[in-house]
Amino acid sequence: MTPIARRPRRPLSPPAAALTQAMSGPMSRRALLGSGLAAGSVAALSACAPPEPPSGGAAALDLPKDVSDTDKTLKWANWTAYLDMNGKETSSPTLEAFMQQTGIEVSYSEDVDDNDSYYAKVGPQLRAGQSIDRDIFTFTDWMAARVIRDQLCQPLELIQMPNVVSNLLQPLKDVSFDPGREHSITWQSGFAGIGYNKAKVGRELKSLDDLWTDDLKGRIVVLSEMRDTAGLVMQSQGVDIDSDWGRAEFEKALDFIEQKIEEGYIRKVKGNSYMEDLTSGNAVAGITWSGDIFVLAADTGDDNWTFTIPESGGTLWSDNLMVPITSTHRRNAETLMNYYYDPAVAAQVAAWVNYVCPVDGAQAEMEKIDPTLAESPFIFPTADYIAEHNIQSFRVLDSDEDIEFADLWSTKVMGN
Repeated sequence: MTPIARRPRRPLSPPAAALTQAMSGPMSRRALLGSGLAAGSVAALSACAPPEPPSGGAAALDLPKDVSDTDKTLKWANWTAYLDMNGKETSSPTLEAFMQQTGIEVSYSEDVDDNDSYYAKVGPQLRAGQSIDRDIFTFTDWMAARVIRDQLCQPLELIQMPNVVSNLLQPLKDVSFDPGREHSITWQSGFAGIGYNKAKVGRELKSLDDLWTDDLKGRIVVLSEMRDTAGLVMQSQGVDIDSDWGRAEFEKALDFIEQKIEEGYIRKVKGNSYMEDLTSGNAVAGITWSGDIFVLAADTGDDNWTFTIPESGGTLWSDNLMVPITSTHRRNAETLMNYYYDPAVAAQVAAWVNYVCPVDGAQAEMEKIDPTLAESPFIFPTADYIAEHNIQSFRVLDSDEDIEFADLWSTKVMGN
């Protein structure tokens, strides 16, 4: 899950001493991200979102009968390390509390490794009107736009979600890919940049160029999310990725990535499973997502794990909760979405996952959990922070570009 400026800057390493402290109360771990900057507005979150999808879908949809009143169950597909968990990572404190409060039994699964692979799995079933055995799935803005365009998700009833209406950050209430938030609700936002282990690397990594050294050859992972990996490389090549660029700039970045794969610098191009390579030690650095690195530090007890925005800039994205077109538990899903927009609950999740929180009021609640986290620019970034560090959203691709660039990415990068 945004805007913009250019100048050299220091890497943003979290203070090591606090990375592995256990949380009291319902939270059982946290990562300290604070750089001492004041937290505040995330007005940039809605910038450069995908274009508005074709209108006229909801009325024409043939929705299945909702059985939420009689069947108090819900199945939720999410990304890895994206919900607060207890010390043994067998359950989520906030999810357990939700089930106790509502009587809705939730089956939570980390099904989503990246947008393309998960969409390729469920898209054909949904287009055929077949159940995917999930009632919520979680997609990044650009893929959420495709899901809405293809009418593969159900319209949401905001009247059933007063917390969302009241507490969704103002810039996120009317995004271009889902006007009026009729089909999607922001789950979390985050940054892509450089994640690495300082002890194993032996130095600070400030730029993408710092990854391509002989001592790191074969020990680098990069994300299979095209807009993050290609976006960061394009920024390093001087491209303003939320502005007007074309195929030439995109191919130049892909040629560079392909070269680094062929030369043996990049070990793997992976979705969320890149965490396995970092955990095992097969990789020690790479292009990663912000919250994953802080969770990795807490999970391993190794405070050398560090995330930094490259000197040339980082990317910003948002992921969204949506109800598949074949779900028969939309009301249960809306009840869960509404629950996670309670600022106190949202703060508990944010203290665990360390991603940008979309809930107004959560920062004040975070003060009660951890005052330093309440000042973290990785959870509550200011517009000034985003501009100063050149954190941008990958510009909108039209439908032809989306197909063309995805094919180029698949051939040049994912095919290696």
